[in-house]
Amino acid sequence: ESTTRSEHLQKDPTNLYHARAPRFRLMGEFVRDNALAVSGLLNREFGGAGVKPYQPAGLWVEVSLSGNRRFARDEGEKLYRRSLYTYWKRSAPHPGLMAFDTPTRETCTLQRQRTNTPMQALVTLNDEQFVEASRAFAQRILKSSAKTFHDRMNWAFELATGHPADNLRKEVLEDAYKYQKEKFAAEPNRAEELLKIGEAPIDASIDANEHASWTVLASMILNLDETLNRE
Repeated sequence: ESTTRSEHLQKDPTNLYHARAPRFRLMGEFVRDNALAVSGLLNREFGGAGVKPYQPAGLWVEVSLSGNRRFARDEGEKLYRRSLYTYWKRSAPHPGLMAFDTPTRETCTLQRQRTNTPMQALVTLNDEQFVEASRAFAQRILKSSAKTFHDRMNWAFELATGHPADNLRKEVLEDAYKYQKEKFAAEPNRAEELLKIGEAPIDASIDANEHASWTVLASMILNLDETLNRE
């Protein structure tokens, strides 16, 4: 929660310019959309029919009376449209959004719940949509004008969180980068498997070890409290 300072109260007693506000986690739709936006994947098109992004296979079959309702996932740019346009099946809502307290739409909801559960971390760390966003974010970092590790780290951190990284976070990210580089160098097949996740195209000019290592760092940055919360 932002601190109220005396100079703020004097200049803006009614908080017209939003200099202070409570801190809370983004809504479920915004968690996904924010990851897509930071990664550069977000499709910003307005209007149109609902779309069917990634979700676990066979989910609709489990809730279908006859077992003949199949979920046909969309492809290409439709996968990256805003969560507002996600096709909604009331008997089987999108599980990634439900994990972040998105209402089922069976009844009117005046105020959403805000929970903090291990399931939410499992979604943002392992869901195909978020792993792909991390991979695309890593590619965006490596194709940016920043050329050194520290410049890339600073640019990526500030892009995702809106503020520079402190020394502790820099140290943690640098240690993680070195560790992942060693692991992927010893097991290059792991890097290849990681980079295969998601439909977004891969830039073949980027070294797979480097890309995979930055994918892990990108996932760490996207999972920070500063990224997932409005501060």
